Amino acid sequence: MLEALNLEFMQNALMAGLLVSIACGVIGSLVVINRMVFIAGGIAHGAYGGLGLAFYFSLESLLGASGFAIFLALLIATITLNDKSKMDSVIGALWAFGMAFGIILIDLTPGYNVDLMSYLFGSILAVPDSDLAFMAAVDCVILLIVTLLYRQFEALSFDAEFAKLRGVKTTLLYYVLVCMMALSVVMTIRAVGLILVIALLTIPPYIAQNFSKRLGAMMLNATLISAAFCISGLWLSFEANLTSGASIILIASICFFIFTAINRR
Repeated sequence: MLEALNLEFMQNALMAGLLVSIACGVIGSLVVINRMVFIAGGIAHGAYGGLGLAFYFSLESLLGASGFAIFLALLIATITLNDKSKMDSVIGALWAFGMAFGIILIDLTPGYNVDLMSYLFGSILAVPDSDLAFMAAVDCVILLIVTLLYRQFEALSFDAEFAKLRGVKTTLLYYVLVCMMALSVVMTIRAVGLILVIALLTIPPYIAQNFSKRLGAMMLNATLISAAFCISGLWLSFEANLTSGASIILIASICFFIFTAINRR
């Protein structure tokens, strides 16, 4: 693995994995605690519509995916905020719409043949410097917002009704959270693909919450666990010539099953 780090694309892949781990650790913890995993899944698959828009109008892929993902996140939040009973139906419909819309637009893009597999299962070994800059910017925004509003997010996550009675603007926080989740999903798609993004967003926080007494500690532990999964997955893919995104998620899944089995005993 050390010899592979001499290669520029491996250096970029490692950096991408570490940057993605920060977003997954911080936002993933909030997603798990607030039980928003299905919302994250809907945004991840629906974001494919943004990729289709980006290719059709010759825009930057991450820019198109980010804008469309944020739009979907706000739409889901608006519809489901006061009526949780509609959540499954709304997310399912937007999930299917985003995927179909993206594929159709890519089919209609003249003279352009997109490798769908790179977005379904990730292409962390092909991450350019521009994407690294985008990931770093998203991490900075997430860390700044969570640091400034940490107490409010903590109150929202553990007792939203009490937080609202204490004057916390829970509705605004909810919208901010889904927007940060949308950006985290988009940057994670670049690493492991939209099909596998939920695993990296939820497995590290799930493991971390079992030995973390505070939300901040859970975020830090989840970030470290996610980074370990990314590094070990990259090593496995390099040594065995396997798909990097799938290797990362395979290791994460194995650790999840082992940890769950140990917990039950």
